[in-house]
Amino acid sequence: MDAAFTAEQDEMRRTLREILAKRCGPDEVKAAVRTAAGHDRELWQQLSRQLGLPGIAVAEEYGGVGCAPGDLALACEETGRALLPSPLLATAVLAAPLITALGTAAQRSALLPPLAVGELTATLAVPGPALAAALALTGDNAPGDWAGGGRAGGVQARRADEGWRLYGEVPQVLDGHSAGLLLVAAHTGGFARSRTLLFLVREGAPGLVRDRQATLDETRPQGRVQLRDVEAELLGDDENRHPLPTLAATGRAAAAVLAAEAVGAADRALARTVEYVRQREQFGRAVGSFQAVKHRLADLYVQVQAARSAAYYAAWDPDQGGLALAQALEALRTTAGEAIQLHGGIGFTWEHDAHLYFKRAAADELLFGPVHRLRAHAAHHAGLFDPSATPERAAV
Repeated sequence: MDAAFTAEQDEMRRTLREILAKRCGPDEVKAAVRTAAGHDRELWQQLSRQLGLPGIAVAEEYGGVGCAPGDLALACEETGRALLPSPLLATAVLAAPLITALGTAAQRSALLPPLAVGELTATLAVPGPALAAALALTGDNAPGDWAGGGRAGGVQARRADEGWRLYGEVPQVLDGHSAGLLLVAAHTGGFARSRTLLFLVREGAPGLVRDRQATLDETRPQGRVQLRDVEAELLGDDENRHPLPTLAATGRAAAAVLAAEAVGAADRALARTVEYVRQREQFGRAVGSFQAVKHRLADLYVQVQAARSAAYYAAWDPDQGGLALAQALEALRTTAGEAIQLHGGIGFTWEHDAHLYFKRAAADELLFGPVHRLRAHAAHHAGLFDPSATPERAAV
């Protein structure tokens, strides 16, 4: 494994950091999340046109940049530093890989080019607060229990004239209020033979009702999606009836990207804290000159760097994405909490910028964790607690 970045990767990181430094400060973030879309549409278009951000991991034949998933993780580390509110996670990390893997040739040709250039945004809608379960981050998704009951609950799909109709509700969908395309996990086949498939629902479809939900972390906008006998298109063809393994593979790659994003946020929170304690004086000297403060900051630095190493390794080997995500989320949670503490009284005010990072840490763990379940699933998958596992497998 060569951990060195290429000149192109360094240039992409530098350019993205410069753009976000100018256009995505804390005040701009707070203003963007309060718009109807939940993000700055003009900035999103700039990032799409200038850097091809949503198409980094999309093949060139579909209008993408054609880079490896590791490049997307590197870009998301920078967006994480700025806590950029954007459709990048839902569109490029969740929806585009599923369309690439499961879609028919016609669906890929029709959907991937506008996704790659930022003209179309998409998201994955799974019933209930079950995104981590659907992506197999905290347990195997094969039983499909995360999608609700086959007779009631979740989203139901039934065949109609030359198509499908969906009925149900998904209460928490990333960018669900604004995405132009929804990938909806729905039950079909009746109660006895119920199975979960993925369907495409277009913006503005009759019977589709969406509204934005209040969330702890406004930089991760979510919407409630109601489907009232909505016309839908099966993702893939009738022979492609096994989306669960693809969802799990997408989850592993997404975990690596999310780990890099969390590392970027933790690194920025730590840098802001170090800058503050260098300037803030107490008892006639800088707060950062006290030995106890130095020790706390040193511990945070080691934790963030360890999480960065794990995230970079996961970008190279997505099978390690779950463990990397657990370490990165823990590093972000600890760093954000210490940032509030070390900022003193001003840090405890709800309006302070440190709380943006604390909210991101808490919300991401609710969406993709918690940390102990991420680690438990990774340990189970590696066979650490399986008495029948071979020594070699148990040592993974």
